[in-house]
Amino acid sequence: MIRSELVQAIADQNPELSDEEVEQVIHTFFEEITARLAEGGRVELRGFGAFSTRERESRTGRNPRTGESVAVPAKRVPYFKPGKEMRERLND
Repeated sequence: MIRSELVQAIADQNPELSDEEVEQVIHTFFEEITARLAEGGRVELRGFGAFSTRERESRTGRNPRTGESVAVPAKRVPYFKPGKEMRERLND
């Protein structure tokens, strides 16, 4: 599912809201998750899962085209851990 399909699905279930209002809600939702993760925080949605970040150490990688060694700096990456209800539903 892509963002526009999500907007349409929510708009279909809530005819009292315009597409623009639904888009604004979705935009705010994702912005808040991103902002919290950027601060180093965690976002937990009960029954769905938890978003957090993990640290990756610097390492030496390889350019696949040339085979040349490349320094890859340390960074934080997003991580998602599904909730119990989601795991159960996926494995029914």
